[in-house]
Amino acid sequence: MAIINYAANNPYRKTPQTSWYISNFVFRPIQPASDDSIITLSQQYQYRPDKLSQDLYKTPAYWWVFCIRNPFLRPDPIWNFTVGTTIYVPSAIHLTKMLGS
Repeated sequence: MAIINYAANNPYRKTPQTSWYISNFVFRPIQPASDDSIITLSQQYQYRPDKLSQDLYKTPAYWWVFCIRNPFLRPDPIWNFTVGTTIYVPSAIHLTKMLGS
């Protein structure tokens, strides 16, 4: 039975999984840091956490980071990502340290 290992940028990295079974999702911790930013979402990011990730981190793969740092987004990370919503955003340097990517 093979163990599945995900890349550092994958939200499932800490969730146990084999070739035939995935366990309950384990959130990856991303602790607050002094260099975090507070951003109020504009129209260009309405329903597009992937687009904000691309602009901040040069990859759309970190869209899920916003849900970790802002738990109110977790129930629906796309439709809760609306104009006027204020979120905490980790810096690229902090994210690299936390995720090991």
